[in-house]
Amino acid sequence: MKLWKDFLNDEAGIGVVEMILILVVLIGLVLIFKSQLTALVNDIFSRITSQSAGI
Repeated sequence: MKLWKDFLNDEAGIGVVEMILILVVLIGLVLIFKSQLTALVNDIFSRITSQSAGI
């Protein structure tokens, strides 16, 4: 019984679990907004290339 209580109170792997959950959420957001993100990046790069020609 003491081993089970020690296992439940152990917080050694909590940081790893938090990082994995953050990565899962970020990947999910990227997958949801993929088309909007690619359109935004393409627009930014086209503005950069068009304005760099004027320099």
